[in-house]
Amino acid sequence: MRRQFLWSALAAAALGAIAPAALAQPGWPSKPIRVVLSFPPGGPTDIVMRVAAEKMQADFRQPIVIENKPGAGGNLAAAEVARAAADGHTWLWSTDTVFSVNPHVYPRLGFKPQDLVPVTLASAFSQTLVCNPAAGVRTLPELLKKARATRLSYASGGNGVPGHLAMELLLASTGVDMDHVPYKGPALAVQDVIGGVLPCGFLAGPTVLPHVRSGRLLALAVSGARRSPVLPEVPTVAEAGVAGFDATFFTGLSAPRGTPDEVQQRFRDSLARALKDPAVVEKLKLTDQEVVSSTPAQARLTLEQVSTKWGAVARKIGLQQD
Repeated sequence: MRRQFLWSALAAAALGAIAPAALAQPGWPSKPIRVVLSFPPGGPTDIVMRVAAEKMQADFRQPIVIENKPGAGGNLAAAEVARAAADGHTWLWSTDTVFSVNPHVYPRLGFKPQDLVPVTLASAFSQTLVCNPAAGVRTLPELLKKARATRLSYASGGNGVPGHLAMELLLASTGVDMDHVPYKGPALAVQDVIGGVLPCGFLAGPTVLPHVRSGRLLALAVSGARRSPVLPEVPTVAEAGVAGFDATFFTGLSAPRGTPDEVQQRFRDSLARALKDPAVVEKLKLTDQEVVSSTPAQARLTLEQVSTKWGAVARKIGLQQD
């Protein structure tokens, strides 16, 4: 019931956001624009937003201030923006999991999802399944075969993060069981897979890329529907034999409910132009992301679809966060 309420609210907001643009909101922006990020500084999605913001500032003649507020799976940043005035001066930059996963797994979100509206999905990214060479598997079918014969464990960057969700969807799709070992971030997980503490992990592409290139890790598959721009030689899970598998994740922009439609469109259009800049496209590619740049209606539909998928996974594994 909670999910139905969430998406009916988001649907209504998104339909309003695609109304024909009026003239620019008088006086907007009248002060610096805040973009609150649900990630720590220095990560791939943080870097991309900062590069895009540099391009966008010329459109508004006001500085765009990036504020990192990580924690609680993105809920802290979402709560900050949900409480902000709906005047176009505060925006949320987050992964889709704030809307597609968190309502299923956090009994107390700290904000009302209906107080935020999707403005655009900006980029798509995958997770990369890697193994220590000593694990003795070089392909996804070999890993699944070994996991059926011997109880294996896998690492992720934490409970409910994209790598955890991608692996649990894979296990559910193949009827295989593996034990999950969550870490406080992908960097620690990668080090233990390299060290042989755990045989495998489903982890962020940029984190594992240098170790795949050096031969310390073997990349078996990527989780999305398309191959990774940084590891084009690595098959998708679907190409490796699990038909129909797709665990694509997204970054996106949201706003407080009530933010004027024309302001949303101006900011969305500016972001879309920035994301098409060759320098930004290259930065996205290096961080294993591809430009999406959707309309609000497309964002709402995609979020609804992935919420259904990840809600089923969360219920299957009994995923709950404090």
